Amino acid sequence: MSVWLVILLGFSAANLPFISTRLMAVHTLKMPKTLPLRLLELVVFYFLVGAVALLLEKRVGQIAPQTWEFYAITGTLFVTFAFPGFVYRYLLKHRV
Repeated sequence: MSVWLVILLGFSAANLPFISTRLMAVHTLKMPKTLPLRLLELVVFYFLVGAVALLLEKRVGQIAPQTWEFYAITGTLFVTFAFPGFVYRYLLKHRV
C-alpha cells in the first residue's frame, strides 16, 4: 500500500511545478515562473517525496542502504513522471 502512495505522491509532485503558477504551489509570485525556477522546484519536490518514502520505509522496518544507482534511477523516474506536466505547460497550445 505504501508503495502505491509513494508512486502517486511522486507523480503528483513531479507535475505540480508545471501545472501551478505559484511558487511551491503556495506562494504567489509577482512575475511568471521561468523554466529554471520550475526545474528547481522539481528538485525540491524530488527530495520531499524521497523524505516521505524514507519515513514510510523506516516505519515498516530496517532502511535498506542506497547507492548512487538508486538515486540515478529514482531521479530519472521522477523526471519521466514530470513529462505530462512539461508537455501541458510548454508544448500544448493554450487558448488565451
